[in-house]
Amino acid sequence: MKKIIIYAFVAITLMFSGCNDMLDKSPRDTFTNNTTFWSNANAVESYSNKFYDNYIGYNSKGDLGWFYFKSFSDDQVNPTFDDWTYKTIPSTSSDWTDGSKEIRRVNYLIQGLSSSSLTNGEKARFMAIGRLNRAWEYYQMVRKFGNMQWMQDVITDPDDNRIYGSRTDRDVVIDSVLSDLNYAVANLDDVSDKTAWSKQMALAMKSDVCLYEGTFCKYRTTADNGKAPDLSRAQKYLNESVTASEAIMNSGKFALSTNYGDIYNSLSLGSNKEIIFYRNYEKDMVMHSLVDYTCNSTEQFGISKDAFDAFLFLDGKPKANTTLNTDDKAVINSGGNYSVSRMLSQRDKRLSLLVDSIISFAGHGWARVNNMGVSASPQMTSSTGYTVRKYDNMSLDSYYRINIGTGYTDAPLYWYAVILLNEAEAKAELGTITQSDLDKTINLLQSRVGLKPMTLLPDADPANNMGVSNLLWEIRRCRRCELMTDNWYRYWDLVRWHQLDKLDTSKNPDIMLGANLSNISNVGVNVTTDKYMIGNTKTRTYDSKYYLYPIPTGQITLSPETGQNLGW
Repeated sequence: MKKIIIYAFVAITLMFSGCNDMLDKSPRDTFTNNTTFWSNANAVESYSNKFYDNYIGYNSKGDLGWFYFKSFSDDQVNPTFDDWTYKTIPSTSSDWTDGSKEIRRVNYLIQGLSSSSLTNGEKARFMAIGRLNRAWEYYQMVRKFGNMQWMQDVITDPDDNRIYGSRTDRDVVIDSVLSDLNYAVANLDDVSDKTAWSKQMALAMKSDVCLYEGTFCKYRTTADNGKAPDLSRAQKYLNESVTASEAIMNSGKFALSTNYGDIYNSLSLGSNKEIIFYRNYEKDMVMHSLVDYTCNSTEQFGISKDAFDAFLFLDGKPKANTTLNTDDKAVINSGGNYSVSRMLSQRDKRLSLLVDSIISFAGHGWARVNNMGVSASPQMTSSTGYTVRKYDNMSLDSYYRINIGTGYTDAPLYWYAVILLNEAEAKAELGTITQSDLDKTINLLQSRVGLKPMTLLPDADPANNMGVSNLLWEIRRCRRCELMTDNWYRYWDLVRWHQLDKLDTSKNPDIMLGANLSNISNVGVNVTTDKYMIGNTKTRTYDSKYYLYPIPTGQITLSPETGQNLGW
């Protein structure tokens, strides 16, 4: 899938009257929709390529991106404060309407292919692309809203009773998602272009979706989620995740990059052996703002103390158990800046690639970008003192690093490290994991960043506050550290593990704290009594209703049988 095709999408307009979703009382979608169109392979290719925009990456469709900017977690502190996505019920919601539009768009493709004169092989491929993307959209919608009305065709009759139907049970919807994914895996080919729809991309999506579903069904509760745990269902989906992960692992097509971090700041991911599917950006054509937000003077969403403390020491032990020096105070260096380089040198190497060694905050700014090509380097600051650096490509001209919307590094969407993490976690949850499994998954990641191999019986960490085994805790730690600030993973991991209460700031104060400023006098920012920087003083209080987004009131007015979610 080449960018020139993606962004030269055929002139198709979908006009919606009234409510902008698939349950509109009077849908009037008008665009080129006839047998001739659906029998033109180039037209259908362009139509299906438009789905690529839904994989946000570093930027797409006006969204700043799913890396770094999705800061609502225990990993980052937004200086203007991240609260629950919805605290009151909205009248309308783009989370609802946008997903519904895309499902409808997919169903037009699937319906159009039924009358197409394309070859059976062509129709099967386009059908697979459609069902892959329908699976993606429904997966997003179910994570947010739970029960969703399942639509496998386009409603064109305003009197169709399904317009007013109740929502389909979320388990049934995900079963249909799995069916769509299996069809995509069976009917898409292996391709060399890693921006194209492929069997491997479909397997990677299946690995992710099934891990989510398996763990969600294992840990959910009737009180908080409206449905009791279903261990049989959990086992089924965890096994499906393993099957998909192992198909990728055994294909011989992928391997870890030599250096952690290479995939986040590359100008070209097409030949990177770790990449399964990525979003391509081009200099002066299609660009993003991720680099400039982590290089410029805009205050960063800093890494939290809780996240910083999650990284192991090089002896393979957590902060509570290590024999290495745990002093995390920032100290002044020869350049007059406050540094934590000594501390970083003793930790998991992912930490020093995630954050700068220099602590910077209001009144103590620091410039990562040098003066080449700009009249003055922007002074960075962070809400917690810890600035995010792993997305920055320091070989770029300064102009492309500090100006809004000028970044053109490629964004990973599915990559091999995630598959290894999925495999290890799914097998650990199933209780079937062996040392050999760890060596083929987690320990490849551990080795890459200078850590000792994980064993089946790791030492207990007093910080384990999730009520899981020592092994699961360490696998989850590895996932957190490997994917920190990446692709909206952390928030949804907390949801599927039934750990959303960890975002309550009064019960988990370290998620709002930052660097240790004990060695700095007159810091000019809020600090705790032991001198840890306070990234934000506001309070976020957990309520179990936040496991699901509320259904917009406008949707319920149009279709009362839609109903409202638990607790709203």
